[in-house]
Amino acid sequence: METRDLRWFQQVADGITVTELSWIEGTTQPGVSRALARLDREVGTPLLHRSGRTLRMTHAGAAFKRHVDAMLHQLDDGLAAVHQLVDPETGTVTLAFHSSLGTWLVPDLVSSFRADHPEVRILLRPQVEEADTTVRARSDIDLELSTVRPHPGSARWARLVEEPLFLAVPAGHRLIDRDEPLDLADAEDQSFVLFRPGSALRDKVDELATRAGFTPQVAFECDDLATARAFVAAGLGVSVLPSPRAPESISSTSVHYLPLTDRLAVREVGLVWSEERQMLPAARLFHEHVLKRAT
Repeated sequence: METRDLRWFQQVADGITVTELSWIEGTTQPGVSRALARLDREVGTPLLHRSGRTLRMTHAGAAFKRHVDAMLHQLDDGLAAVHQLVDPETGTVTLAFHSSLGTWLVPDLVSSFRADHPEVRILLRPQVEEADTTVRARSDIDLELSTVRPHPGSARWARLVEEPLFLAVPAGHRLIDRDEPLDLADAEDQSFVLFRPGSALRDKVDELATRAGFTPQVAFECDDLATARAFVAAGLGVSVLPSPRAPESISSTSVHYLPLTDRLAVREVGLVWSEERQMLPAARLFHEHVLKRAT
């Protein structure tokens, strides 16, 4: 059935005359009449009958119209939803990000983007796990801010920034008074607060320790930066962490961040997206904004 024919039936059933409808639609009265007759044939019974100069619904027409109203209502809602997605200035972007980026990078990118595109809706999806990207060809994630490079062929990656990693020590620690960057081996005898095995930051610390020639003594394993910093502040060990980019509940005097000599003591942060998943215009706008912002 033609959607147009259904809409014309709906309007005539609601009391608009064929003459009025032909004028509204910019067509001829015979054209409207043929469309209504075609719909009768497709349904298998008359839906309208003439009463004087107007058309009234038959019993079949009244039963049919309830479903036509519901169907066209759903169709119009769907078309509106697609319009919001496709129109770059009224669309929706779903952004996943590792939780450690939620205090500095995500607010900066979203606020600077919304300044130019206030009507675009940004759906945020914080991710606890760092092990792999959540961007897939059939996922509902448009873009992801990640500290993990995706496996080759699974998604695209663009590096945005490198975060320096520091040796985080509690106040009063013996290494604080060093004037020069430290070799991580200087902390070989320390107990470490580390992320759990399999996380990107744990892999990086293990790599740095191996380059420094030792295996860290693990005091505690945790799942997030805030906990690691709190444990260091409490004197329960040292850690290798990025310096906080935003104010936190832990006082800046409770944890000291000491620079390291190893040039690989950095954490990459990148933008991930799928080439197999069509990027709608609003997501494309945000993608371009993030890359431009990174420069």
